[in-house]
Amino acid sequence: MSGGRSLAARPAGRHALLVELPDAEHTAAFHAEVLRRRTAGTLPPVTEVVPGARTVLLDGVADPEALARAVDGWEVPPVADDTGEAVEIPVRYDGPDLADVAALWGVAPEEVGALHRARTYRVAFCGFAPGFGYLTGLPPRLHVPRRSTPRTRVPAGAVALAGPYSAVYPRATPGGWQLIGTMPDPRPLWDPARERAALLTPGTRVRFVTADAAADGTGTGTGSAAAQATSPEAGA
Repeated sequence: MSGGRSLAARPAGRHALLVELPDAEHTAAFHAEVLRRRTAGTLPPVTEVVPGARTVLLDGVADPEALARAVDGWEVPPVADDTGEAVEIPVRYDGPDLADVAALWGVAPEEVGALHRARTYRVAFCGFAPGFGYLTGLPPRLHVPRRSTPRTRVPAGAVALAGPYSAVYPRATPGGWQLIGTMPDPRPLWDPARERAALLTPGTRVRFVTADAAADGTGTGTGSAAAQATSPEAGA
């Protein structure tokens, strides 16, 4: 697809460019293309790339207007679902909103976990709290609304749904997402002592597995959260 038919780029201050996309899918594809071009050395110098729900901010740009004209003509291929190593997140499907989500999905509560685990997710962007990744990958029929009354405290490790996103709370905070499960040990999600403090960064592929499967090594992903956090290459 041609960037000019699906994006709007405009300078944001003297040295930044804000690119607006129509949806999360186009945003992920554009973000991946920016990273590909930067790795290939075909992107003008950019100090920081910050994806959002429907935007990508390129900061530290010498000439934002020239870059805006350039990106308008880019061919941006869709993101391949099977590229990149996947991080496994172990889950116990014991959340307080499990029955409500099951009713919205039209299934029994014990089926929610299987449906949630059946998808491979990708971190679209991070926000709200350090280490909090917004994961895309749920089909529209599994999208759920936020709770009408937010909770004053959602515990660390809560696995949650809201709109098109899934997420895991890295720390206890207020929140209005639907809670369907628990990550037994959420500490790998955010570790300031690690070179890359956040485990789930934009573009990372994520799979959810049952906590028991993760413990005995029968999960289907390529790296558990704990292994990713302790690997000497975790900060690469």
